[in-house]
Parts: sequence; structure tokens; C-alpha cells
Amino acid sequence: MAQADTFEFPAFYSFPPFFSPRPSTTPGHARHSKWSSLILAYCRQKKLWKLTLVDAIDTDLFWNKTINKRVSLADAKEIINAMRKEGRAEWLGGKKDSDSKEVAWIYWRTPEEWAGLIYDWVDETGQKNVVLTLYELTESEATMSQEFHGMDPDLLQRAMGVLVKRGKAQVFGQEDEQGVKFF
Repeated sequence: MAQADTFEFPAFYSFPPFFSPRPSTTPGHARHSKWSSLILAYCRQKKLWKLTLVDAIDTDLFWNKTINKRVSLADAKEIINAMRKEGRAEWLGGKKDSDSKEVAWIYWRTPEEWAGLIYDWVDETGQKNVVLTLYELTESEATMSQEFHGMDPDLLQRAMGVLVKRGKAQVFGQEDEQGVKFF
């Protein structure tokens, strides 16, 4: 696995028109699809769970300094909205309009997918019917090799909510010291 600070951008990232919005008469679906794939891969490698767009547009994700091209904040919001429609992003607060939105969840795995991954790990490691803290799930040495290691606590809560609804887990305790038992 590549180091978290090194990301290999695809060839289309060096194509200047990739950074420019399409006229409203031209469908931007292909462009949005490429941007979505790029954002998901970038966030996955860097283990980014959320993007604050006003900050992100100043990073290499949205700004290719080699060709001196960058995505505007309005265009970045449009891209995130397209990802939202595909279930791969969600504005914090859950509202659908992006006019006032600046921070978005980026679902390189959806909460449902995370729930399945965590449950599989619990099953494979014999942790069913054992109480684990949420901290242990994402920060312990036992999970260091797992993709969910270091997961954002709010996203972990969402994944646990999926497992609770499925009857596969019970979460209990105080906010800062929650435990979970898997069935």
C-alpha cells in the first residue's frame, strides 16, 4: 500500500478541460463520474472521511499546480451533489441543497459497507458476544491492518446504527465511552 501522503493521480487529471465545468447544455455525467472516482480513491488512500470544500479546493485534489488549473468552490459543490445522488457523499446536516453546505461526508465505503466490513472482522476474530469499546474498534493495535482503523467516530456511529438495526449489535454506555456487543 502506498504511503498516505503519496497519491498517484490518473492521466485525465493533467487534462486542463477536466477542471472546467461543462456548459449547461452539455451533460457533465462523464466528468462527474471521473471526479467521483478520483475523489473516492484520493479520500480512501488518505483516509479522509469528510471534505471541507473551502479547504479542499486549495489542495492537490482540486488544484493541479503543474497545469495551473483548479476547480471552483461552486463546481466542487456540483461534483459533490452528483456524488450525493449516487450515494457516495452526503452534506453534513443531511440537507440536499448545497448552497450553504461546505462540509460533506465522502463515502468511499457507505455506512452499510463499513458495517459489513466491521462485522466480518468481528466474526473472523472471534469477537462475537464480547464487549468492545468503540475506541478499541478503530484505534487498537488489533485493528491496525483493517481499513476501518482510524475511522471518524461519527461515521463509526452510523455503521454501528446499521448493525443495531439488523440485530447484529447492541451499543451502550456514555458518548465518550461507548461499548458494543456483537451477536
